[in-house]
Amino acid sequence: MILFPAIDLKDGRCVRLKLGDMAQATVFNGNPAAQALAFQNQGFEWLHIVDLNGAFAGKPVNGEAVEAILGTVTIPAQLGGGIRNMGAIESWLAKGVRRIILGTVALRDPALVKQACQNFPGRIVVGIDAKGGRVAVEGWGETSMLTAIELAHRFEDAGVAAIVFTDIDRDGILKGLNIGSTLELARATKIPVIASGGLASMTDVSRLLEPDCEILEGAITGRALYDGKLNAAEALRLIREKAA
Repeated sequence: MILFPAIDLKDGRCVRLKLGDMAQATVFNGNPAAQALAFQNQGFEWLHIVDLNGAFAGKPVNGEAVEAILGTVTIPAQLGGGIRNMGAIESWLAKGVRRIILGTVALRDPALVKQACQNFPGRIVVGIDAKGGRVAVEGWGETSMLTAIELAHRFEDAGVAAIVFTDIDRDGILKGLNIGSTLELARATKIPVIASGGLASMTDVSRLLEPDCEILEGAITGRALYDGKLNAAEALRLIREKAA
C-alpha cells in the first residue's frame, strides 16, 4: 500500500481545505518545494500534488510551485487540478510529473482521457470526487447526477493507471476514510483505487492494512500529517512491516 502525502496548492502555498471550500483554507507551508523535500526525507515514496486554483480556473495556475517541487525531489509525483487538454498533459509529463490526474475532464470529455491513456500508458489517473454519493467537478463546485461507480465504468478498459476516489464530505475534517464507499468502488472496477478524504490517524492506516483493503493501491493523507495527528515514521514503518 502506498501512502501519498498531499500537497494542495493555493496561491503558491501549501494549504488544506475544509470540505473542499476554498474560503476555508489553512496555510501550512509557504514553501511547497521545502514541504515536498520534507516528505521525501521522511521516507515517502510518492507525492500527490493538487493545483487548487487550477481546479477552479480550469487551467494550471500554480505551475511555478509545481516546477519548484519537481526540481527539488527525486520521488515520483502525481498532479491534478485544472488539466483539461492534451497540451497540458504533455507539458507536465515532459516536465517530470509521473502521473496526471484528470477529474473534471473525465466527466466532460471522456474521449480525451481515453486518448491520453493510449498516448501515455500507465501515466493517466482519473480523479473521482464524490459529494453525497454523486460526482462533483469544477473544483467541487458542481455536482452531477452520475455516481462514482458509473463514472469508473466508463474507463474500465481504457488503460487508466488508477482512480483517486475522494469523499468530499470527509475531506479536511479528520473524520476517517470512507472505507465502505471506497471498497464498493474498488470491487466494482478493475482499475486500482486510491482512497482519499478524511484520513485521520494510525487507526485509518491500520484499517487500510486489513485483508479486505488489499485491493486498494493506497491512500492519500493531508491534514493529519500537517496537524501532527499522523506520525509519518510510524505509519511508514507499519506499512513496510505489513509488506514484508
